[in-house]
Amino acid sequence: NTQKFSYQQQHNIFIYLERSATQFIMSRFMDMITMPSVVKELLGWIKADKDDKWSEKAIKSLVKKLRRNGGINELLNAISTQSSATKCIRIRRSLDGRLQVCQKKGLPHVIYCRLWRWPDLQSCYELRAIETCEYAFTLKKDEVCVNPYHYQRVETPALRPVLVPKVTPAAMQDNTISPFSVNLDVVPNNETYTPELDRFHSEDDCSELSADLALTDAQLVTYTEPENWCSIAYYELNTRIGEYWNAFQPTLIIDGFTDPSNSERFCLGLLSNVNRDPTVEMTRREIGKGVRLCYVHGEVFAECCSKHAVFVQSPNSNRRYGWHPAAVCKIPPGSSLRIFNSQEFANLLAQSVTQGYEAVYHLSHMCIIRMSFVKGWGAQYKRQTVTSTPCWIEIRLNGPLHWLDKVLSQMDSPDRPISSQS
Repeated sequence: NTQKFSYQQQHNIFIYLERSATQFIMSRFMDMITMPSVVKELLGWIKADKDDKWSEKAIKSLVKKLRRNGGINELLNAISTQSSATKCIRIRRSLDGRLQVCQKKGLPHVIYCRLWRWPDLQSCYELRAIETCEYAFTLKKDEVCVNPYHYQRVETPALRPVLVPKVTPAAMQDNTISPFSVNLDVVPNNETYTPELDRFHSEDDCSELSADLALTDAQLVTYTEPENWCSIAYYELNTRIGEYWNAFQPTLIIDGFTDPSNSERFCLGLLSNVNRDPTVEMTRREIGKGVRLCYVHGEVFAECCSKHAVFVQSPNSNRRYGWHPAAVCKIPPGSSLRIFNSQEFANLLAQSVTQGYEAVYHLSHMCIIRMSFVKGWGAQYKRQTVTSTPCWIEIRLNGPLHWLDKVLSQMDSPDRPISSQS
């Protein structure tokens, strides 16, 4: 109400509003002039397809966000100098941590590392932030750094061939109990994921062959990556439903929906069962977005995308974290856990060869991962076996299983006779 102000006060208000409007209009006008040139310059540096419209929109989205905090010059400096000594380029972290560009969602640092450094980048598990980055994605601050030169790509470690003796030394055949045997039929202990688990590292070092093994006539058995890295079976209680689903992509989602044609999703909602239990039916409705599996550099990660936890039994990760081999780990919504490491498995395989045929054979348990949705099992739950849970899957890792098969085919079978009591 201008009647409450004197003429001079009204005049000053109008002058202020006029200047503010002029500044806003000029700012918008300068943005219209400079933004296309900035986007064009940044497009010239991308490693992906320069004619890809989505890439251009992703860059425009970033430039708009950086316009608010003056980070455009820092972005141009980082991209043009390709130096890790540049500053963090920060944008606001969303609630789920992802950035949406034209109906396509992804983690922001992965998107821009893929644009300007590694077009073949598959997932965040291939990246590690440099030590000087103050807003690395894994720090989970309110802002996240998207400077592609503040991240390093994790290199795939080569798996050493296993040296298998053509004639198993007698000392190896005396072992009646394998040190690598796993009894998954016991009532398992229960563990819960915590971020501190990521600090664990394997202590195994099997680079040295034993003197006895080195002296024998031996065969090198190498690891070969299969076309489909895993096969997944879906179960309701103790009944398998449908056929095995083979994963050919490094990242896949197992959810409760019904898409019939997506090669990167195993949709459990499609699978029918005329004898379905009411508890199973209710549990299936709660699976929702399910779990995302990522296979990168010989490691398998499981990320819970559902509103409910998933429960994982992985002898490989249990060994890594010092748990009982049959332990079941609860992964809360929004968390992820490394559930298999090929390098650690290779170390175990090299060790087991020195223990004989049965020690190698028992490693097959390490290559099979069980995972239940919504409902857990174990000592802390009323369901004490995985076959008592309404909905669960079994993941068979084909690469390690094929490697085991090749090693076993080079070894002598055990001399112990087979009988009805064995």
